[in-house]
Amino acid sequence: MIHIDVDRINGEYGFEATDSKGHKVRMDSSPESGGENFGVRPMQMLMMGLGGCSGIDIISILKKQRQTVDKFKIHIDGERETGKEPSLWKKIQIVFELNGEIDAEKAWRACELSMDKYCSVAAILKAAGCEMSWELRVNESE
Repeated sequence: MIHIDVDRINGEYGFEATDSKGHKVRMDSSPESGGENFGVRPMQMLMMGLGGCSGIDIISILKKQRQTVDKFKIHIDGERETGKEPSLWKKIQIVFELNGEIDAEKAWRACELSMDKYCSVAAILKAAGCEMSWELRVNESE
């Protein structure tokens, strides 16, 4: 069983979550809804989790294929439903940028496996009706 503690520690909506290993994340609401920008919004944290989950999958798959990833960035853009409560993620677009000694076909397959099979966060978002798309850039100049 996983255990998380969430404590209000700042203003009305400023919370700090701590996992059983002591890792901490701060969350807050927007100033427009009474928050103080103390931390990340909980729904944005879900997108961050998507990036972390898929990133771990992709690196793990590429390591097993003996690919050398020197640099890895993930850009995620999302759009939420409007006029609904709760307001779920409607669309999410992801761009994976990998640099190193990487076969582009292997990188494509690693991304595809993560997004379609292994990433639990992606599966949760898709089950909630989110339309997700992604693209891959390998060794493109910056």
